[in-house]
Formats: sequence, C-alpha cells, structure tokens
Amino acid sequence: MEIDPESGYCNTNGVFYSKRKSAEIPHHDDPLDVPAFVLSRHHPGNQTALVDAITGTHITYSHLRRSAMAAAAGLHQLGVQHGDIVLIVSPNFLQFPVLAMGIMSIGAVVSTANPLYTSSELQKQIEDSMPVLVFTTPQLLHKFNNLNVRIVMIGTHEQSGKDDPPVISSLSSLLNSDPASKPPVKICQNSAAVLLYSSGTTGQSKGVVSTHRNLIAMTSILCTFMGSSKDVYLCFIPLFHMYGFNTFVCGLMAIRATVVILPKFTMEGMLMAIQRYRVTHLPAVPAIAIRLSKLPHVDQKYDVSSLKEVIVGGASMGREQMESFRSRFPGIGISQMYGMTELSGSVIKSEGNDIKHYGSVGILVPNVEAKVVDIVTGKPLPPNRRGELCFRGPMVMKEYYKNKEATLSAIDSEGWLHSGDICRINEEGHVYIVDRLKELIKYKGLQIAPAELEELLLSNPEIEDSAVIPYPDEEAGEVPMAFIARKPASNLTEEDVMEFVGRQVAPYKKIRRVAFVVSIPRTESGKILRKHLKALVEQKASFPSKL
Repeated sequence: MEIDPESGYCNTNGVFYSKRKSAEIPHHDDPLDVPAFVLSRHHPGNQTALVDAITGTHITYSHLRRSAMAAAAGLHQLGVQHGDIVLIVSPNFLQFPVLAMGIMSIGAVVSTANPLYTSSELQKQIEDSMPVLVFTTPQLLHKFNNLNVRIVMIGTHEQSGKDDPPVISSLSSLLNSDPASKPPVKICQNSAAVLLYSSGTTGQSKGVVSTHRNLIAMTSILCTFMGSSKDVYLCFIPLFHMYGFNTFVCGLMAIRATVVILPKFTMEGMLMAIQRYRVTHLPAVPAIAIRLSKLPHVDQKYDVSSLKEVIVGGASMGREQMESFRSRFPGIGISQMYGMTELSGSVIKSEGNDIKHYGSVGILVPNVEAKVVDIVTGKPLPPNRRGELCFRGPMVMKEYYKNKEATLSAIDSEGWLHSGDICRINEEGHVYIVDRLKELIKYKGLQIAPAELEELLLSNPEIEDSAVIPYPDEEAGEVPMAFIARKPASNLTEEDVMEFVGRQVAPYKKIRRVAFVVSIPRTESGKILRKHLKALVEQKASFPSKL
C-alpha cells in the first residue's frame, strides 16, 4: 500500500490518511473509563485545573479528582446505576467537568441540553432519553414544571411553586459525599459515556451515543496537538456541545492545562478574563473571532499580549475573514477545527500560522481516515475532486440513540461515517469544505434543523406550506429564512411569522427573514427543492409571486 506523503492519499483504496504522528490509544479490550484515563495522567496536586472567571474560585487537579469521586458516591446514594442517563441543563459552571467525570466514573451516561430550550423542547428530549436525574439551576427550574423529573439543584433553592418538580438534592451536597464510598464499577470501553443531541445529517434532533472508547481515543488525539500544562484556555464555548465537552472536560484536563470558565459570555467579560488570567488559547466560534477583529482599540483597553492562538470551531471562516483577523492581530495565530458530534469532537485542524492555505479547515488529526466519495456512485475520489466527506476511526460514534434506521444511514457497512459535507482535499492534504449535502443551518456554530421549523410553521392555521433555508450572515454564519405560502385570504405578515416561531423555540432557532410565495417548489415525491430557493437568495433576486 503506497501512501502519497504530501496528500496522505492511497491510490489503492482511495483513502486519505493523516500526515500527523499517530497518537497512542489504549487497546480497546482494556477495561478503562474516561475519568480513569483522564485523571490518571500524572497530575501535580497543587496545579490549578479550573477557575471561575468572575469570582476567581479555583479547583486544583487533586481537588478535581477527589470531587469527581465524591460526586460519583453521591450519585450512587441517589440510586444512579451503570447505564442510567443523567441530564445536565445549565449554562457553563465551574463544577461541570467534576460532575461529568463523576457521572461517567460509575458507568452512568452524561446527557446535556441547551439551557435556552423551551419547556416543550426539553420535554421532547426527556421523553426520548428518560433521564433518572436532571441537574439544573434555580433560574431554569420553571422549565421543568409538570415534566415528571427528579431535580438535583446546581446552586441553592427553596421549593416555592406548587408546579415545581421535586428537588431531591443539590450538587454541593453530592460533592460533600465520602469519595471512599464510590462503588467499584467495571466499565468496558464500549459502554456509552455521553448522549449528546445533534441534528445528524437530516431531520429532527437525534441522540448521539459516544462510548468511553470514542472519548478516550479522541482525548489521546487531542493530547498530541493541544499544548501543555503551561497553557491557559478560556472556556465560554457551551459545555453542553461536543466541541466544548470534548475540549474542556476531556482533552484539556488530560494535558493538565488550566481552564478558565466564563459562565456567561460578553465581549468585555472575555477580554477581561484574557487579561486577568493571562489566557494563551481561545477556542471560539467564527462570530466571536469576527467581532474581535472589528472591535476598535482592543489593544489599548485590554492586555491581550498573552494570547497565542484563537481556535475556531463549530463552523468555518472564509478567507477574507481569516485575513482580516490576521491583519488586525498579526501576533495571534488563528486556526480552524472541523468536527461533528457523531465524531466525538474535531477530526481536522489547521495551523494558526498557515497563511498559504486560507479557506482550508486544515489536515486530518492523528488516527483518522477520510474518503471523498462521488455523491452519485459512492466511489472514492482522488485529490482535488469534489465529493462527500466520510470518516473512519475509533472516534466514530456507536449509534444514534434508539434509531437504528438513522444509524445505518449515517454509518455504512465498512464503518465509514458519512458527514453530509461536500469537500475537496488538495495535493497537500488540506481539506476545503465547499458545500453541504445536509440541510442543517449553522447559527454561530449551533445546528438548526429546517424540518423542525417547517413542522412548527405548518401548525399555524394561516400557513399553507413552508420551507426554511440558511441565509448568509456575516456575524452568525447563517440564519434561518422562511419561505411561506399563505392560505387564501390570510393577511399574515413577516412580523407575525417571526413572532409565532420565536415564542416557541430557543432564541438561536428564531426565523430572521421571511419571504411570501404562492407555492413551495417540490419534487414529484414531495421533497422541497431548497436549491431553487437558495438560488433566489444568492442571485439577490426579488422573490417572485409564483415559483
């Protein structure tokens, strides 16, 4: 088997291999869980692991280990067992990695939900996953009214409303448990570790099951390029998202870096934290990097001289945006990462000082194989040909939760995960994402399924038909745009449509643009012809009265 050292491409089997040095990943038969793997990597006891950016409260690595085991013991006392699902619904908080480690260390499964979700959105996820406990904050408690869940409070709360769900304990109480009372649990690597919800390649949200093996493999890979114990990372990326979970709960804890957690994002808060804690690395989404590059007098107002690299994930940045950042901050590298929840994290990364390959999301990380396949024939394509990007490796998810059909659709018989993204890989192994087969909208790195919004729109008695597409937005990347076919005699306005959706979904899912049409273009089988609608937007044409 001959592999081109420049591109990593093997002409024999059509596979692209990583050009990076392979990571040492524990054998898959070894009994090992994520917390044991991460927390056993020779942590110096007094080194700071986690810091609250606002209060300055910190947790050392020795305290992290002890607290995680105490949380595990407390969870066991509440009846949590191997295989049970525990849901966390909260903004970022200091003890999130502690709690996640505690849950996984007794063989239970960490699940998360966006704290911006409405009660109905939370209900759908809870009905699908059936968590035995829900960790949430006093501010979010009202969203669980009448949802029949057992609450463990993050923070202090006094039961007040008659509709409030029962609060059976608090995180602080769990953390005061005796670590020695944690039960001995044998966890195989193929056991589920996390259940994070993603829209997958199409349709409604799906639960992605990542195993201990998946996260251990990805953590091992991250350790090869994420830095060292001398680095300080600022965390405002949501920890309920795989990008945040994999990076801050697993990867950075394994390399013994210091993580500064910003509970609520503001530009001023971010810049003050960089200055106060001498942050060296800033994982972000494109919208933040773009805003930073346009912010006047940053260098005069704040000391950001410690910052070495901004790492952009969740969505890609264009060449013009990358160049704008580099010209504004020539001393700070800006790199990109590409990943999916289904891949347990990021599988492609660029280098912060790579000016030559602007527009590329980088090269394959260690231990990852990729193929670019023809979207019609499915046959692998050589360098510089466009096709669907597929991945294989120990980081590929186990399955979609309780959804065999979707799993078989996403992962083929040879173990290749089909990403739904159209790309080309050049003769130097750099990956360029050029389009998407899947129909997801990426708003500031968060995924929105058009089908969910379309279903909601069709529940409006004045709407005959609807279609939702991504509309380009410089700051957000994409925003949802709705094409609406009104019922006869309806006087529905753009504002009516946006308000109707806005009061039923999380803020990031709101419809931001509306166009009224006589009918929605569809194929004979009923599928929406989104390309026709996107073409109208791209041409900046006036929307026709009839399509």
